[in-house]
Amino acid sequence: MQSLRQLLGALPLLDWGALALFFLGWVGYAQFSKRHAEARGSLLAITNRVRRQWMLQLTFRDMRVLDGAVSQALLSSPSFFASTTILIIGGLLAALGASEQTSALVLELPFTVKTSTLVFDIKLALLTGIFVYAFFRFTWSMRQYTFGALLVASAPEATQFALQGPEAREQFADRAGAVVGMAAEAFNDGLRGYYFAFPVVAWFFSPWALMLATAGVVYVLYQREFRSEVLEKLRA
Repeated sequence: MQSLRQLLGALPLLDWGALALFFLGWVGYAQFSKRHAEARGSLLAITNRVRRQWMLQLTFRDMRVLDGAVSQALLSSPSFFASTTILIIGGLLAALGASEQTSALVLELPFTVKTSTLVFDIKLALLTGIFVYAFFRFTWSMRQYTFGALLVASAPEATQFALQGPEAREQFADRAGAVVGMAAEAFNDGLRGYYFAFPVVAWFFSPWALMLATAGVVYVLYQREFRSEVLEKLRA
């Protein structure tokens, strides 16, 4: 109980407000994006329709070398980010192990607010937690892309689909497209974690920087997912 009081008293009220705004921005935007994805057509929702169309076209092809190559290419992105995230987590844990020296180094930067070592450790721990979350989302995306590749490899030949009728094609497209779409959603969550790591980095300078950076990241994500040029092209 006493340690909890010390933790609550370690951060000034402004920092707690900035931290609450940060989590509200992250969780709130995630919920907003999920609810408005189908209604307004987000980038993820539009590309999920393309993924389903890809799986439907796959049922008409006898040679599926191209589909296997695309599946492998999709798997490479979360694999790269997962391995990179491991390196970042290792660096952050090393910084936590030498927090006094790291804190003194950060305080030498211009415009940095002076804080205690405990507050500095809290900021580093939050940053580490974000990248741990991103790592789990990237690795789950990898597994789901692997499941999608299994569905592609196990798909019946085009002649068998022709004998089963159009309903079999539609059912396969729905199932395989949904699996690949969930993999893309997990990858998108990991990338969003990377975006929201930047406001936490700004927190090392001041809580005002955390709030401004959070608002900036939400604005950038909204513009890219709902108002980007590539979204207009995909809609067309």
